[in-house]
Amino acid sequence: MKVFNILAASCLVLAAAGFERDQIRIAGSSTVFPFTSFVAEEFGANKANKTPIVESVGTGSGFKLFCSGLGGDTPDIANASRPIKLSEFELCQKNGVTDISGIMIGYDGIVLAQNTANGELNLSKEQIFKALAKDIFLGGKLVPNPYKSWKQIDESLPDREIVVYGPPSTSGTRDSFEELVMQEVSEKLGYDKGYKAIREDGVFVPSGENDNLIVAKLGTNKAALGIFGYSYFEENADKLTAVSVDGVALNAQNIANGSYKVARSLFIYVKNAHKGSTKGLEDFIKLYISDDMIGENGELRTLGLIPQGGDELKRTREFFSKPLDMDLVKAHKVN
Repeated sequence: MKVFNILAASCLVLAAAGFERDQIRIAGSSTVFPFTSFVAEEFGANKANKTPIVESVGTGSGFKLFCSGLGGDTPDIANASRPIKLSEFELCQKNGVTDISGIMIGYDGIVLAQNTANGELNLSKEQIFKALAKDIFLGGKLVPNPYKSWKQIDESLPDREIVVYGPPSTSGTRDSFEELVMQEVSEKLGYDKGYKAIREDGVFVPSGENDNLIVAKLGTNKAALGIFGYSYFEENADKLTAVSVDGVALNAQNIANGSYKVARSLFIYVKNAHKGSTKGLEDFIKLYISDDMIGENGELRTLGLIPQGGDELKRTREFFSKPLDMDLVKAHKVN
């Protein structure tokens, strides 16, 4: 069986080797979408290049497309708002996508936002968990979550209905939120290891991969909260206010220095086998990781990307053409 898999992967590589494409294809995270789209427009401003096609389909769906194989009908790059999972890496390997570079482009905060009609709101991670967990310990027993208002969770909180619009299960933002909030708190409260189940009784409302849709819903339902990336909050700061988490306000400085604890790294993953077949792919990546784009004073900072420090950025560039291996994926990091 192993011999068959190796032969099958080899055939995929050989089949893909002969294709030529003059336009880069990119798919994945809605959070990374505005950053990659900006770089794509800059790249296409040079008349020698076609503007890359960038699709916002969610991190999970992006990896599914990226890892489906090599060739002209597959993406060259996957946008991701979390590191690649082991299962996704194994899918890539199975389908002959064996030479991948993972590049961190910067940091992003996960925002809990609300309509400006509301007063300031500070929530602890534990309070957020209790609002959204599928099951809650009450009287020593694990029962379906009964909480309908924030005041039921804590007397200090407003008597306001719990409604949270958030990303679907295919989203990297959802994965990161589950890990940074749900899983972390559940372990402290004595749940089974790895518990991160979000309630499905209408309190948490999955709202697709379009973060602008969540922003629009917060304009209609003033009691609700929304979960999405920092760049979308920046774009809509005139309509929204951010919830402080554990007493720490959401801002670029607190994300960069690590004091805002609901933050994550953002990535692009490159199919190195396509560099000889997709025109301009290597030049596009060089533009993306340049000081002009992701440096400390780069253009993407104006869109809400939190840049890496000088040493981190240097390390990112060193890994530009180095392929991922299983150990790096298992360590849940790419550099």
